[in-house]
Amino acid sequence: MEGVLGLWKLRVKRGINLVARDTKSSDPYLIATLDGQKTKTKVTKASCNPEWNDELTLTMRDPDAPIHIAVYDQDMFSKDDSMGEAEIDVKPYIECLRTVGLNPNNVPNGTILGCVHPTEHNCLAKESSILLEDGKVVQDINLKLRGVECGEVVIQLELVLLPGQNLSV
Repeated sequence: MEGVLGLWKLRVKRGINLVARDTKSSDPYLIATLDGQKTKTKVTKASCNPEWNDELTLTMRDPDAPIHIAVYDQDMFSKDDSMGEAEIDVKPYIECLRTVGLNPNNVPNGTILGCVHPTEHNCLAKESSILLEDGKVVQDINLKLRGVECGEVVIQLELVLLPGQNLSV
C-alpha cells in the first residue's frame, strides 16, 4: 500500500427527507468515492429516511482530497436515479489532528477539538463538531445534498493512520 497514509472510516448512519424517485418513495443507497476508489452502502427498500448504519472504508493518499458522496435510487429495469450529491471537505479534520498532535491521550474524552460552520462553499446542513470520542478523533457531519430539492445524509468521519505515517506539513 505504497503512498497510503491511512484509512478513512465513514460511518454512514442515515438519510433524512431524501427525494422520492419512485411513486411514493425510493430505494436509496450511498456511494463514497476518493481518488478513483468507490464503495457503497446497502440498498434500503422503500424509504426516504433510510437507516443504513454501514461502515465504508477508503484509503487516503492525499490529506487534502475531498470525499465525494452520491445517493441513488436503485431501479430494476432502468438506470438508477440520482438523489443528490455532496462533498466532505476533510481539511478541517486534518487540521484538528495536527493540532492535537495525534496523541488523544493528552485530551479528555468528549472534548470538542474544532467546529466547522455551514457556508456556501461546503455541503454542511448544520454546524459540524470534531471531537474526541472513546480515544478517537471523529467528526459528525450532516451533509445537504446538492442537485435535488431536499435531502441530507448523516455520516461520522474518522481517520485511522497506518503505522509509521504522520500528517506533518
